[in-house]
Amino acid sequence: MGYRYGEYHDGPDPLAPPYDVRAALDEMGDAILSGSTPVHALRDLLKRGLPGAEDRRGLDDMLREVRRRRRELRERGRLDGTLDRARSLLDKAIGQERGELFPDPSDDARLREATLDNLPDDTASAIQELSSYEWRSAAARQTFEELRGLLRREVLDAQFKGMRDALANPDPAAMERVRQMMSDLNDMLERDAQGAHTQSDFDSFMSKYEDMFPERPRTLEELVDILARRAAATQRMLASLTPRQREELNNLINQTLDQAGLSEQMRRLGDSLYARRPDLAWGTPERLTGEDPMGMGDAVTALEELADLTQLEAALRQDYPGARLDDVDEAAVRRALGRSAVDDLEALKRIERELEEQGYLLRRRGKLELTPKAVRRLGETALRRVFASLDAGRRGDHDQRDAGSAGELTGSSRPWRFGDEQPIDVVRTLVNGIRRGDASPRAHEGRSAPSSGGTLARGRDARPHSRVRLSVDDFEVSETERRSAAAVCLLVDLSYSMALRGTWAAAKQTALALQALVASKFPQDAVQIVGFSNYARVLQPDELAGLDWDMVQGTNLHHALLIAGRHLDRHPDFEPVVLVVTDGEPTAHLMRNGRSAFEWPPSPETLELTLSEVDKMTRRRATINVFMLAADDRLKEFVDEVARRNGGRVFSPSADRLGEYVVSDFLRLRRAR
Repeated sequence: MGYRYGEYHDGPDPLAPPYDVRAALDEMGDAILSGSTPVHALRDLLKRGLPGAEDRRGLDDMLREVRRRRRELRERGRLDGTLDRARSLLDKAIGQERGELFPDPSDDARLREATLDNLPDDTASAIQELSSYEWRSAAARQTFEELRGLLRREVLDAQFKGMRDALANPDPAAMERVRQMMSDLNDMLERDAQGAHTQSDFDSFMSKYEDMFPERPRTLEELVDILARRAAATQRMLASLTPRQREELNNLINQTLDQAGLSEQMRRLGDSLYARRPDLAWGTPERLTGEDPMGMGDAVTALEELADLTQLEAALRQDYPGARLDDVDEAAVRRALGRSAVDDLEALKRIERELEEQGYLLRRRGKLELTPKAVRRLGETALRRVFASLDAGRRGDHDQRDAGSAGELTGSSRPWRFGDEQPIDVVRTLVNGIRRGDASPRAHEGRSAPSSGGTLARGRDARPHSRVRLSVDDFEVSETERRSAAAVCLLVDLSYSMALRGTWAAAKQTALALQALVASKFPQDAVQIVGFSNYARVLQPDELAGLDWDMVQGTNLHHALLIAGRHLDRHPDFEPVVLVVTDGEPTAHLMRNGRSAFEWPPSPETLELTLSEVDKMTRRRATINVFMLAADDRLKEFVDEVARRNGGRVFSPSADRLGEYVVSDFLRLRRAR
């Protein structure tokens, strides 16, 4: 059996590597770590465009192009061009007829002049009266026929784009074909409403009338969309005229359709289109500011494009609840901005789609959330930021080399000390004994067992061998590295004042960085992050990035310390580490019934209960280090009292250096332990 290989054409390459969205997630992370929500961060990313892809447009670039296009359309011209052209041709025909009648002294010529003098001011009514007039001037007759052809083409072109070209040289057969097309179209729409339409019916219809539909629709739904948008644009054009202009043009349209025998078919089509697409802006006026008059078909095309651009602008803004890029109509993008914009939109959609498919984003009940995988990535980003601000000499592993056998071998050894549990380095121990030179030859038979008195011997077949005597100083152990386990508690203030002072984003970033540091460098540690406002609660790693401050009153450090104390008690053999980030003194405490009591200024009971928990932490040997994000005198007084009772330290970093301070202090504590 032979095989042939070629380019794969049946969809995306199944062997292609997954789309790398980590750069996109990092771009989102910058906004999230600065306090933005995931949905706003994603929206901002899509507005800016792909990171590192300068040739790809973001939503903002597309919006600017859409708005520029709208300005151009509004400045293109006036909507009453058909009326102006019709009046001009009518006046020309009347003038030509008068020129033919003036030299004639007959009564018939005077009667004809009287008829022309008494024509209505309304263009449509004048054309209606002249439709049965016997023209004496051949030039006037030709001009009047030109006027009627103009109206016929413009009216049909307003409904069917491109019909003007199809009727450039109208004849009775061409008009009969138009009437038959509209009859077949209405019959097809009625069958579809009854559920009897098939795709083959549509294909047969298009094979007969393809030249009348330059858009080349592939289904009846596409054709209905094309015709409905154009019919709605026609109604908007009429609504945009003055009342007199609207009445005059309406009369011209109705008169033209009556003369062409299309009134009934056009009414049926209009009713069907409105019933299928009532969502379109039928009859909404538009304002165009150009000076050049536009024909009816061109005016309708301009208003149709304006409607597309208006809807496209709303979709590209993505500022409504539950907004997604799938809401953006690719066909509208192609019509307004071209094929390249569709490719740019697809690239943006791929970011949004891949972030979900690769497990970074999750939509739950219409809300966009970060997954634990994304939070880990953002935590690593936050940690990199922190380490970037630290001095090079303060980086690196902060491990203990004198740990027990549970650690990894480092490849080096050290002298044995009483109580060591590390494995004996046999080779280095024997080498030490040999170097000390306490060895003597010995003849023996067979293989000897280790001798008593701390000697080792090895012999074979009565050959002389050396006996190595070992002393305590000769023994060495293989060095291992083991990091001492710590129970880490980070207490983060979530109160409203954190947002008001602009410190909440820094606190969230710090929590993510500490979580990532412990997970990567100290996996044996038990870390717990507690947020507190009027109440305190344990914060899970996957909710840190999307966490927001609480718009409530109260800084319940008492409750936070209670929760932290329970965490330390669950790990009695771990070294306790307690870090507090706050911008205000305690103003709330937990009552016996479990409810929060708030009072400002802080009540003596709140301070007493909070300091009582501080004392309990001291008895647990847990040092409390406080990171103070405000310079209030009352806060200084409180944290100084905490430091005096507990022996911990007080830091007063700026918001942009909070992460550096917290991580550095944590590493210092781990080194000390």
